[in-house]
Amino acid sequence: MKQTKTWQEKLRLLMYILIPILITQLGLYGMNFFDTVMSGQAGANDLAGVAIGSSIWLPVFTGLVGILMALTPILAQDIGAEKYDKIPFSVIQATYLSIAIVIVIIVAGIISLNPILNAMSLTDEVRRIAKHYLIGLSFGILPLFLYTVLRCFFDSLGQTRVTMIITLLALPINVFFNYILIFGHFGFPRLGGVGAGYASSITYWFILGIAFFFVIKVRPFSEYNIFKTFFRVSFSSWKELLLLGLPIGFTIFFETSIFAAVTLLMSQFNTETIAAHQAAINFASLLYMIPMSVAFALTIAVGYEVGAKRLQDAKQYSYLGIGFAVLFSLVASLILYVTRGPVAGLYSNDPAVLLLIKQFLLYAIFFQISDALATPIQGALRGYKDVNIPFVMALVSFWIIGLPTGYITANFTPLGPYGYWVGLIAGLGCCAIALLYRLVVVQRKFAVKVSN
Repeated sequence: MKQTKTWQEKLRLLMYILIPILITQLGLYGMNFFDTVMSGQAGANDLAGVAIGSSIWLPVFTGLVGILMALTPILAQDIGAEKYDKIPFSVIQATYLSIAIVIVIIVAGIISLNPILNAMSLTDEVRRIAKHYLIGLSFGILPLFLYTVLRCFFDSLGQTRVTMIITLLALPINVFFNYILIFGHFGFPRLGGVGAGYASSITYWFILGIAFFFVIKVRPFSEYNIFKTFFRVSFSSWKELLLLGLPIGFTIFFETSIFAAVTLLMSQFNTETIAAHQAAINFASLLYMIPMSVAFALTIAVGYEVGAKRLQDAKQYSYLGIGFAVLFSLVASLILYVTRGPVAGLYSNDPAVLLLIKQFLLYAIFFQISDALATPIQGALRGYKDVNIPFVMALVSFWIIGLPTGYITANFTPLGPYGYWVGLIAGLGCCAIALLYRLVVVQRKFAVKVSN
């Protein structure tokens, strides 16, 4: 990270940070994408089972990882203020916290997994695949959370290319193990969708090993001597991370869990509808990687400028990122409309499922723009360390407006399962409007604080 003077310099630096993050997110999402696509080729039950398993796991993962994401603005502001000596301590405390979170997840999963699955209207085969997919995935939770801490460290330094390199190395590993475990090649048993869970776990251990290598051996990361000094657990540091991270985590949880809740509510429909819904969500979420990557980049850039007390620069970065995301969403929506037929063919060979996927993708177009506005604004607000009000806005938008709207339109109108997507669109639209207003308020508040 460095100070910039002109709009052109800011755009160049933002792209320098953003492009590796985007490639990283596409790579990480590519793992889920290949899990879904390759499971779908194994059969409709496998696709539905992985869909249910993912819908249970992803909100938990993204919400709890959101807590650790508080490390990025903390480090970015310290770097902007040139408080480099605080970096190793903060990283180690976040590592301790990540281990504590993993223990909670494992215990909660042991207690609640069977009751959750038994409460859903699933066939025995789909329930079995979902359960064992999650069991396989559980072996990779620890390395995944530890890697998240190290990724926050890399990104806060503006070294987003490192996470890009790690992800690009990991993606073929994930595809390879999916291939041999899902379909049973090279002497391995044919596990179907369950194999995708074990393949992901193997991949997570791989990326953690590479991340440790960079931290210990590669400059500038090795200069911080992250693991060369022993620090005791500091609950005051945990408190700082939690006060900032819990609202971030809950905000992400409420946004992602509404998609999961919709998938779980879809269990009232047949297996073909569940599979088609998940396939459409899977591809639409691939396009979502653009605004999400912009959000990560804005957290770094805005946090750095706020730490250096250059508030006008922070404001300019915010609007640069938002404008880029909205422009791309218009292009993405057009691509989604034109290619919905070939896209559907990636997920299934079943004619009934293909038709349903194409119809779901039409609805996915409408929340692309709302996502492109809301998500980058959340990233900018995190750079200001403003997280509590956005959390409330997400809760109201998704769960008080979005989900009830979806339930009503799905169950009391002819739209049927498509009604849930109407609810998603309504929730995202309300959240985008509210967050834009909040960004303006926060920027004004910071301007007044500095002037005084």
